[in-house]
This record gives sequence, structure tokens and C-alpha cells, in this order.
Amino acid sequence: MACSITNIGECVAEAVFGLILDILNSASRPFLDLIKKFLIEPVSVTAFVDIWAIIVYILSMFYGILIVWIGLKFIISGESPEQREKAKSDLKSIIIMMILVQGSYHLYDLFLAISASLTEVVFDMISNNFFRLSLESISNFGFDLIFGFIYILHLIIVLVLVLLRYIFVSAGVILFAIGVFFYFLPPLNQYGKLILNSLGVLIFLPFFYSIIFLIGSKISQLSQFNEMKTLIMVGTLDLIILSTVLLLLFVIFKAATKVKKVTNILK
Repeated sequence: MACSITNIGECVAEAVFGLILDILNSASRPFLDLIKKFLIEPVSVTAFVDIWAIIVYILSMFYGILIVWIGLKFIISGESPEQREKAKSDLKSIIIMMILVQGSYHLYDLFLAISASLTEVVFDMISNNFFRLSLESISNFGFDLIFGFIYILHLIIVLVLVLLRYIFVSAGVILFAIGVFFYFLPPLNQYGKLILNSLGVLIFLPFFYSIIFLIGSKISQLSQFNEMKTLIMVGTLDLIILSTVLLLLFVIFKAATKVKKVTNILK
């Protein structure tokens, strides 16, 4: 706005409002930087490499038992071609399982790198101005101010979610080896699927977050939404929080279903 003696009041108001928004932007910047860091950077699993090695060592003790068991099944199958083929198929599965369990650390690290790369590509498409509070209209300042505080509160909630996700995924390298081991054992297959599916969702969660951010960024650039940018930013964070909660409930429901299935089988 060009300032003159005729509109000095509006200029002063705009300067004051702009200063307040700058303060809010400065307050939100650390949260945004941390959220972006936890989403884009590959999760470090080096802190758990020793525990992973111990878990794999314990699991490897069962390799010989499983191979002997399959060998006995092959011997007692007699003339039954179906049983002999089943024993051969089980042996192949055990060999594949042994290879995957032993290489689970590097395989898990590869998945983390892929997720981080995909997320970074999408984040590069998001305008930096999308995350910055701006004064589109003096008449909407009260609206923007209220939602500015709500925006910072939402950033804190999202930061807690991505931090928890980072911790779980980092420790997940231990569960990944166990999940692979369980997956190839028929009695424990459902537990293995549950562990692997849950870890897969957590690993690639930042990619879906980045897509939601990208959609919000593109919508905020449309002319009809120019004066509702702050609302769109808050709505985007709401969508991320809501989708995370629903996803958590879905995983819990699936876990309960799979455990019930296994319990019924054992009965």
C-alpha cells in the first residue's frame, strides 16, 4: 500500500499488523524447521544396530531347527508328491527368510532412504510462502490473527506426531527382522504381516504428509482462496492430524483382528 497523508492511519495499522504476523512467523519457524527435518531426513537406525545384531543372532538359532523339521517332513512324506512338494516349498521359504533376516538392517535402511527421497521431491514442489503467515487484507486481520495462534498450536501437535513416528521407525529395525521371521512361519504369519504392514505405513507416512501439504499449497494459490490462506494452512494440518489418528485406529483394529484369527486357529 502506498502511504500518504490521506491514508496514514491504514499504513500504521498495516505496519503494526505486519509486525505481529512477523512475530508469529518467527515463533512458528523453529517448529516448521523441525517438522521438515524429521520428515525429509532419512531416519537413523545406527543407535539400534547392536540390539538388531542380538535379535538376529537369537533368530538364527532357530534356522537349524526349522531345516531339520522340514527335512523330517520330507522323509516322512513317503510317496505323497503333494507332501514332498510342500516340504520343498517350505525349504525355499526358510532359505529366503534366512537371507532377508540377515540382510534386514540394510533392507530397512534402503526403505527409509526411498521414503526420504520421495518426500523430499514432493516438498521441493511446495512453495515456501505456504508455511508463512501473511496479511492479505487488513479487514481480515482478526481472522488471520486467531488462526495464526491456532496454526502454531497445530504445528506443535504435528511436531509431536512426527517425532514419535521418528522414534518408532528408528527402533523399528529390530521389529523388522522379527516381522520377516514371523512372516515365513505359518503359525506366526499373521503377526509377521501385522508388524511389516505397520512398519511400512510408518516408514512412508512422511510421503503422504508431503502430498497433503502440496495439495494445500496448490489450493492456497487459487485466486478464490487468496484471503483464506491461513485457514487452508490450519485445515491442512488438521487433515494430517486426523489421518494419523484414523490410521492409528485402523492399525489397532487390524492388530486385534489378526490376533483373534491366530487365537481361533490355535484353539
